[in-house]
Amino acid sequence: MIKHTSPISGIDAHGGLVVTAGYDNRVILWNAPTRTAITEARHDHLANQCRFSASGRIVVTSSSDYSARLWSVPDLRLITVLADQKDDVEMTVVSPDETRVATASRDHVARIYDLDGRLIHRLEGHEADVLSVEWVRAGAELVTTSDDGTVRRWDAVSGRVLSVIDLGDVETDTVAVLGVDRFALGNDEGELILIDPSGTRRHRVHDAGIKRLAYDAEGGILLSSSYDRTVRLWRLDEDAEPVHLLTSEVPAGVWLRSCAKLDATRWVFGTFGSSYAVFDRETGGWDLSAVQPTPGLNAVANTPAGRFTVGDSGTVRRDDEAVAELGSCCNFVVPVAGTVVSGGQLGALYDAITGAVLYQHRSPLNCAAVHTSTGGDTLVVGTYTGEALVLRDEAGTGLKPVGEHRIQDNAVKGMAVQNGVLFSVCATGAARWHSLPDLGLVAADDEAHARIANGAAALPDGRFVSVSRDLTLRIWTAAGERQAVVTTPHRNSIKCVAVDPHTSLIATGGYHGRVAVYDPAAGEWVADERPTTAGISALTAAGSPGRFLASSYDGRVYGIRTPAAVNTGRSE
Repeated sequence: MIKHTSPISGIDAHGGLVVTAGYDNRVILWNAPTRTAITEARHDHLANQCRFSASGRIVVTSSSDYSARLWSVPDLRLITVLADQKDDVEMTVVSPDETRVATASRDHVARIYDLDGRLIHRLEGHEADVLSVEWVRAGAELVTTSDDGTVRRWDAVSGRVLSVIDLGDVETDTVAVLGVDRFALGNDEGELILIDPSGTRRHRVHDAGIKRLAYDAEGGILLSSSYDRTVRLWRLDEDAEPVHLLTSEVPAGVWLRSCAKLDATRWVFGTFGSSYAVFDRETGGWDLSAVQPTPGLNAVANTPAGRFTVGDSGTVRRDDEAVAELGSCCNFVVPVAGTVVSGGQLGALYDAITGAVLYQHRSPLNCAAVHTSTGGDTLVVGTYTGEALVLRDEAGTGLKPVGEHRIQDNAVKGMAVQNGVLFSVCATGAARWHSLPDLGLVAADDEAHARIANGAAALPDGRFVSVSRDLTLRIWTAAGERQAVVTTPHRNSIKCVAVDPHTSLIATGGYHGRVAVYDPAAGEWVADERPTTAGISALTAAGSPGRFLASSYDGRVYGIRTPAAVNTGRSE
């Protein structure tokens, strides 16, 4: 049976067909009326997005294997590989006349190819990751958006930039073409930005970042989806303000990273499950009847009470036995104050053993760290919108919210605590140090990493470490001084990092399934293995010297043993 085994990150529809792209590397073509899979194809790494050509005869896909690929419909036979990118491809679109293909990549460059894969232009000028690209003026021009906060228009014939619109420092993930010289964009502050020849207008329409816009040109309706867990519909009449039509709360299993119009009233969305979701704007209802849970794990924690895992389905397991169902994708699991907590896409912080909601935030929760003192444990949770949520266990009475502080300008991707200092890294590549418990700023380095920083950990000697999409491991003092930049063996983005407190060994895990271990005392890599072809989602010290546990998107936990573990004579 063909189905996804990891979250669906990309989706499109054409006629009676739907195509999906997933974190299991799969691209699946579906019969929309029956919701059954027709056939599948694969990338070598995460499949991020997918798009039909205007005729529906071609599907183009974008992947973290640094390629875009063209497939024939309906057999998904590989036609062409577009391989000039030097980093993840986030979006790929075929020109209206189906003679050219444009890509947007995290290497800061958009590109134009012909259908045989020959590179026509590199569109250089963005200063950060290029996240979206669309053809305009019947294929004569392109528009791109980027993490650098600009929207750029390009002459598709010459490759020359025509205009640059600076939207400030706020990231803009998505653009919808409304017509000739009319565009809608959504940013990480929840703003809908409308651009036309008369100027730029901003409307705060969501409480968290807008992840995707989709435009129904026939109905003149724009759909916006946000990490505030709502989908909203707007009527856009030319030169008029957007008119709100509908707000729908989004079911827990829907991933708002992608959506597409299916027919006159229905839209399709990616999910954290095996198939896609359908939203009907006439009824405001959602259909997830074909969606089954997927096994992927996003976090692992080794605790005195056992080994805990959680992932895309929200199922919390202790030593492989299910103990709680949290109902949606969760990103971390952390022991604190005599229990274990978890949180993720719904913005809810849970007691991972009882399932009780401890706190509700407006945007997804990404990571957490614990500060232990004589007064009790303090839990700090990092959010998608840059806040640190602080909960404290006073004298064993249980975790209670005590504050919320903006500690980063964008998503907090990793945290670590040591000796009263909170170290955090951000999607912008920044690192910051704050004192506990007041969260006063100690130091900041807005250029700590050259790309998205994904993980942080603490060394036993008081220093901190961080890892990033820039493929480096960096070591920092508690005062914010950079001590070392270490080139890693990873060839794809590094997702996570952990430190063994017994040996000070540093384990790094990547999206390509690789785990490499660094000895900071010797200044060398002492282990490098690939236990799975799926990505490594999280790492933790296993409890005995030189050993780590690695959770994976394939739903398994792998034991990683270094020479230090062998030298202790301990078995796994």
